[in-house]
Amino acid sequence: MNKFFLKILIILINILPIVSIAQNNKYLIIFKDKNNTSFDPCNYFDTKTIERRIKFNIPLYDFTDFPVNQYYLQEVLNNADSFTVVTRWFNGVFIYTDNYRINKIELFPFVKDVEYIETNHFLQLCNIDSFFDYEDDIDEKKIELLQKQIDEFVPSSFFENKINGQGVRIAVFDGGFPKVNTHEAFEHIRKNNRIIKTYDFVKKKDFVYSYNSHGMMVLSCIAGICKGKQMGLATESEFLLARTEKESEPFAEEEYWLAAAEWADKNGADIINSSLGYTYHRYFYKDMDGKQTLVARAANMASSKGILVVNAAGNDGDNAWKYINTPGDADSVLTVGGIDPYKSNLKINFSSVGPTYDKRLKPNVCGSGMAVVATKKGYGINYGTSFASPLVAGFAACVKQLYEDSSNMSIFNLIQQSASLFPYYDYYHGYGIPNAHKLMHNEELEPTFEVKEDENTYKVIIKNNFKCSESEPLFYHILNSSGYLDKYYVVKVCQKIPLEISKKELDGARKFRIHYKGYTSKLY
Repeated sequence: MNKFFLKILIILINILPIVSIAQNNKYLIIFKDKNNTSFDPCNYFDTKTIERRIKFNIPLYDFTDFPVNQYYLQEVLNNADSFTVVTRWFNGVFIYTDNYRINKIELFPFVKDVEYIETNHFLQLCNIDSFFDYEDDIDEKKIELLQKQIDEFVPSSFFENKINGQGVRIAVFDGGFPKVNTHEAFEHIRKNNRIIKTYDFVKKKDFVYSYNSHGMMVLSCIAGICKGKQMGLATESEFLLARTEKESEPFAEEEYWLAAAEWADKNGADIINSSLGYTYHRYFYKDMDGKQTLVARAANMASSKGILVVNAAGNDGDNAWKYINTPGDADSVLTVGGIDPYKSNLKINFSSVGPTYDKRLKPNVCGSGMAVVATKKGYGINYGTSFASPLVAGFAACVKQLYEDSSNMSIFNLIQQSASLFPYYDYYHGYGIPNAHKLMHNEELEPTFEVKEDENTYKVIIKNNFKCSESEPLFYHILNSSGYLDKYYVVKVCQKIPLEISKKELDGARKFRIHYKGYTSKLY
């Protein structure tokens, strides 16, 4: 008999939460105005935020910065079971309530709109699950990869000029930062009190040094030091650490991302790194236009406040979805794909690809899709655009230090223009890997090939002393009359004429662009 009642109890325990969830949905309630609210930017914003706003002519008294009307908020909360986030930028609140009360809320005269929020799907961290948490030993394999993940940026010009991200404040959004307060890889940051603020938007408290270790790994790729060797380029930057992801809470991560972006702006962030992404688990490809998703709108808003947003492209390149995630689809987000440092710096198989649904270029640039990272037990190797993104964010901090009077979007463009393939691009690699030497030295490269035309074809002929090399491939793309790429290819160069293309294949093309060993040429 006791076993019978135990079974009934187990069934009830499992059914009751389902019934409760079925009765309550999540909504974003958007208010019509901010009447009867006041705002003092000098008391609200960090000094760095005020300096940023003034320097780049961004209003200090913008409507989006004012708080929500407390009367409106309280009236809505009186008709809700709970709430997750109150947003100044979007002038609203995310609540859980039932159908009866949401109908009542919709009739409030101060409510502009009610958006139903889907709650069946989950966030993706942009790393690969097959991760081995190595012990503290630093073997030859790790040393080699550690060198590659830094050297891909050709950083000697940074090192020679002591460019290390000093004075630049980076906000990192992730699932947790365990051991960051004790791990030796971050000792230099702690020693100089360069973790400025932390906040857990899930638990609503300051402590973030627990939960998912993904954030610890990501931070190490921005600024970590492993046994005296740099793991990232921004070793002297300042940091804001935000926990925005809870694996067991569907959809809430996007509103936590929004809340963290508002917090980062308030607290003086120059750069946001986000190695989080949202794809087919909650959206369709048609939604990847940089305007539809909540998190893309939040990222664009952060950019409008003068913050450079760097985001991982995602790890869906080898599955049915394949495309970049959101907020990587947002126009003002520097979206980072992953390359394989052991395979000619070409796209690593899992890295998500572009274009966006509305045919814009994504990813923008690339970084190593595998990296040596700090782990709970020491150091390990992990895979994913999660680590390409912070590597590039570290590069971005160095660019910001070097060009401190440049706006976030000017930095965005400088990074793209410094990249290894620029002005060539494709939907696998974007403009390639950012290059510090190219950024700081305006060198005109000698042509590495020539294009010869005959009656029916174009032939690409390698110049000078030709040597077969798998490590330096040739790239080409065909841009159609609508302004996006019809075709793009990577060609192994093992003959003097590695590419011969018929004129018929180029019918209707706007541009035919070729890149080889740093030199780019185009026809049309």
